[in-house]
Amino acid sequence: MLDLDQRRFNRLALGAVLLGFVLLAAAFGAVLLSQSLDRRSNAWVQHTFKVVDGLNQLELTVERSETAARGYVIQPDARRRQTFEANRDRFAPSLAILRSITADNPRQGAHLDRLTPLLTAERDLLNQVTTLADSRGPRAAQAMLVPDMEKRRVNAIRAVLSDMRQEELRLLNMRVADARQASRWSQLALLVTGLLLGLLGIATFATVRRYTGQLDAARLRVDQLNTGLEARVKERTADLQRVNAELQRFAYIVSHDLRSPLVNIMGFTSELDAAAKVLTRLIDTVEADAPQLIDEPARLAAREDLPEAVGFIRASTQKMDRLINAILRLSREGRRNLRPERLDLNDVVPAIVQTFEQQLAKLGAHIEVAPALPTVEQDRVVIEQIVSNLVDNALKYGVERGGHIRIAAQQRGALTEVSVADDGRGIDPKDHERIFDLFRRAGKQDVAGEGLGLAHVRALAYRLGGSIDVISQIGQGATFRLVIPTIYREQEPEA
Repeated sequence: MLDLDQRRFNRLALGAVLLGFVLLAAAFGAVLLSQSLDRRSNAWVQHTFKVVDGLNQLELTVERSETAARGYVIQPDARRRQTFEANRDRFAPSLAILRSITADNPRQGAHLDRLTPLLTAERDLLNQVTTLADSRGPRAAQAMLVPDMEKRRVNAIRAVLSDMRQEELRLLNMRVADARQASRWSQLALLVTGLLLGLLGIATFATVRRYTGQLDAARLRVDQLNTGLEARVKERTADLQRVNAELQRFAYIVSHDLRSPLVNIMGFTSELDAAAKVLTRLIDTVEADAPQLIDEPARLAAREDLPEAVGFIRASTQKMDRLINAILRLSREGRRNLRPERLDLNDVVPAIVQTFEQQLAKLGAHIEVAPALPTVEQDRVVIEQIVSNLVDNALKYGVERGGHIRIAAQQRGALTEVSVADDGRGIDPKDHERIFDLFRRAGKQDVAGEGLGLAHVRALAYRLGGSIDVISQIGQGATFRLVIPTIYREQEPEA
């Protein structure tokens, strides 16, 4: 017996597959999480670069506006004036962009609050200087610009922008550290998942190998046990065939030998019947001529008791004669050699149905034969007997007046199923096996019979290498199903 049975192995295999799916899902989730964290980290890095770029652009704008204004004061030039004004006008938009992209950081907001008045003061100063240079000349503007060099806020602006860069760099370092930590955790999760998958694969391989080894060992033991089994089966089959043949011979001998005393009983019964009639006439004559010579017991014995006894003996011997004939028929059928031939059931079944035309007309019943019946290679006599018995059984017990019987057949590979269905009284499920026994009947006993028909049918089905059963419920009709080999195979000869 296997230590690891099929059910347990199936559960283990299913558990391994489910665990494998869970681990793969966990690995996939870890990869997705890692990718999500990487995307988030990359987004924050890009955000940091965007902020730093905005700070650099603002600082460059301030530097350019100051340089252009200083050059314009030293030597007025339209190109310098245009450069100054273009950069000056970028103060407000650049500051707005910085506020927008740093709105999530209160520290940067505080830095921008410090930066705004510085930029405003720087812009106003440069506007005054360039305007003074236009109205009073470069010298006057230079006189105003030079003393105010120490007062201008460019250095303060640079300091605020530097603080903001440091803040972004701090955030960048912190986010990179978080991303690296998340990446390490993701890698660790993937490593653990890979190890678990490896262990699961090893365990699964070991289990399958163990189970395969046990199967091989069990197969070897089965092969060892089956050594010579076919010969033993043939031997047992031969024994059964011999026993069956002996039983058939015994049934034939017994039934044949029973007929002699039965014939004698039937003959003496006829003589008793004739003697009883003579005695009755004698009693009638004596009673008419000398009634005082006949008493009441003698009169009853001659006129009632003796005829009744003779009638009972005759009925019993007739029934015994029918049973003996049935046993003889079964015995002869069991000893008959089968002669299989190619039979087209489309021809065989309608020919059988024609033999029941008189009974069908009497009952007003109808037999439907399904179209496209298969062809089999079986013994014609046995097939005809089986189908005839089933139809006769349906007419006796199955259909009421105006009833319906349907005969169908279907080939299923090496087997062919023939069914005879009726819409009659039906059979109780508890009697489905009983009706195939010898001398056993079921339901109402309102039809004459010995209970041998279906037993004969099952015996014939077994001889063909097939079987027969019934599907039925009370009041729902019955369907008898005969399953036989499509091609008859000769059994092993008796030893």
